[in-house]
Amino acid sequence: MSLVKSISGIRGTIGGRVGEGLNPVDIVRFTAAYAVQRIAASDLKDGRRPRIVVGRDARISGEMVDLLVTGTLLGMGCDVINIGMASTPTTEVAVTGEQADGGIILTASHNPKQWNALKLLNEKGEFLNDAEGKEVLSIAEKEDFCFAEVEHIGHVTHKDYLPYHVKKVLELKLVNRDAIARRNFTVAIDCVNSVGGLAIPAILEALGVKNIIRLNCEPTGHFAHNPEPLPQHLTEISELLKQGKADVGFVVDPDVDRLAIICENGTMFGEEYTLVSVADYVLCHTPGNTCSNMSSTRALSDVTRLHGGEYSASAVGEVNVVTEMKRVGAVIGGEGNGGVIYPAAHYGRDALVGIALFLSALVERDCTVSELRKTFPNYCISKNRIDLAPSMDVDAILAKVKEHFKDERVNDRDGVKIDFAEGWVHLRKSNTEPIIRVYSEAATMDEANHLAQRVMQLIQ
Repeated sequence: MSLVKSISGIRGTIGGRVGEGLNPVDIVRFTAAYAVQRIAASDLKDGRRPRIVVGRDARISGEMVDLLVTGTLLGMGCDVINIGMASTPTTEVAVTGEQADGGIILTASHNPKQWNALKLLNEKGEFLNDAEGKEVLSIAEKEDFCFAEVEHIGHVTHKDYLPYHVKKVLELKLVNRDAIARRNFTVAIDCVNSVGGLAIPAILEALGVKNIIRLNCEPTGHFAHNPEPLPQHLTEISELLKQGKADVGFVVDPDVDRLAIICENGTMFGEEYTLVSVADYVLCHTPGNTCSNMSSTRALSDVTRLHGGEYSASAVGEVNVVTEMKRVGAVIGGEGNGGVIYPAAHYGRDALVGIALFLSALVERDCTVSELRKTFPNYCISKNRIDLAPSMDVDAILAKVKEHFKDERVNDRDGVKIDFAEGWVHLRKSNTEPIIRVYSEAATMDEANHLAQRVMQLIQ
């Protein structure tokens, strides 16, 4: 059983003893602590109760967690807008749509079905910052909360925010709905039996796509394959496209904030290039700066410079990317895991926005998906991991790597990133698993793997 507490929320495997897994006691404690933090941060005048949006993915444990979270918020004197099964970006836009004081997303993102999590939002529908997250952790540790008396218990309202979210995407100036509809695309989708099965057909139909081939679109929470949208997990949709049955394939993770794209010939577009392709399209129309995290491809930097903008890298984590995007005034940004953040929509990774902008780019270029991919600088990223034993000192390991490669360009802002002439390697401790992630990039996969092994051998 696992339980991981961080500034972004609480994540764990369902069941187990208190403090070991994600169980009702810990869910109530953490939700109450979040309510205390939000009440203190909110401007509550004339007796107004704080208002919190709650949305969840389709995980098997979702109903149980939802009932506990909603009940706890009511018990803390908060009004709840429960939007039921909803994607992470839908929940984020619902917070601002409701002018709420915060939101809780019940999802463990790409983790397997035994996991669930509470992801915490502020009044802007954005993840809590470092100070806010630490405050919630401190309140939960001290159990420093007081439940409302009977006259002050909150009320719950149930709403469906998907139509609102879809409407907001269609209103984006760079989304060319009419051109997409005229192109008469056939689109294959794999939604891993979660809320993407509701959201992705809705956005495609709104964009005028009439021919949709649906794989794993029943939101049962019984994931048809490993839910992380990596090439080795996407064989079913890839085979379908190899047979010439669709113009493009889209795959999302269980909470629909990551977007993977499959070319018309069944090859992977590359999750790193989801952001690159959308950024290129946005920069063609609105020149400016871009941002991604330190573990993302150099291709975004290359494309940004071609358009006359400046690229900036942040520490890993959506809240860090958003903070850096605001600092540099980025017009587009995100993460190399298929996460597109488009400020004109909202400051959150959003696969619906990614699909709408990608299809708009495709019709503007008037080419196939594989032809579009060839227009971008080509790099290969190798993603490896080192499993951590309890006795391993991560800080000492990273310090050893930094010292060994001190003659190269080394950045220790988030773990250790080494820039070689032929590529880079980034090592950092995962926020969600007991591992060190080792990402490397070079012109070919062999070269990227070689760079990674060169560093991993030093550790092992």
